[in-house]
Amino acid sequence: MYLIPIPAFEDNYLWLLHDGKRALVVDPGDAGPVQRALDEHALQLESILVTHHHADHTGGVDTLREATGAQVWGPGAERIPQPYTHLKGGDTARALGLEFQVMDVPGHTAGHIAYYAPEVNGKPLLFCGDTLFSGGCGRLFEGTPAQMLASLGKLAALPGNTVVCCTHEYTLSNLRFAMAVEPGNAELAAYQAKCMHLREQGQPTLPSSIAQELLVNPFLRTRQATIMQAARHFDASAHDDTTVFAAIRQWKNQFK
Repeated sequence: MYLIPIPAFEDNYLWLLHDGKRALVVDPGDAGPVQRALDEHALQLESILVTHHHADHTGGVDTLREATGAQVWGPGAERIPQPYTHLKGGDTARALGLEFQVMDVPGHTAGHIAYYAPEVNGKPLLFCGDTLFSGGCGRLFEGTPAQMLASLGKLAALPGNTVVCCTHEYTLSNLRFAMAVEPGNAELAAYQAKCMHLREQGQPTLPSSIAQELLVNPFLRTRQATIMQAARHFDASAHDDTTVFAAIRQWKNQFK
């Protein structure tokens, strides 16, 4: 299997997974770049996986479905371009001979889902939409801090070598904030330097891994003493997992 991040808009990645003949695409907000990639690699698009309803993740669904006949899978609790197969946590989406376990991960949107395959090219594979970013997490447009914390907890519990396919190139801005929260984190400083080099070379910082994110991502580290202390410095009322997470998320929202 070959995994390709297709750049779209200013900072989106539309993930294409293919076996040399058949392909699936995740969150195709724009059909054009996907069609060009399919043509370039002589691929037949069989499946479209959607994580949530935002237009930059669904805008190309109708065009691609009509052009290729691809089956569309998406969250049953959200408004996705019809027709599509409705999914919820615990369901299975079958594409390219793979079985993707569906996980409910509300927070960014109320019905957000993620797709997890236990083994692709020898490693687990996660398509997490806008729930988890490298060094960060999605904004809480429709969910609560408790919901997002629980969703991130589900993802953090996946195997450390899980390949994490986030859908935005937000890594450097996320890591600037992470350094403000946890300036003494040596793993974070090393990862920031690595990602800066990748971007200077015109390369994506993604995919990441669960193990990497547990070392550097403040939103997965809310039980660390350094994160708790930083959260309380920002908001003295932060006292438990949820309020620490909420404080860090609010700090990130206004971070310049």
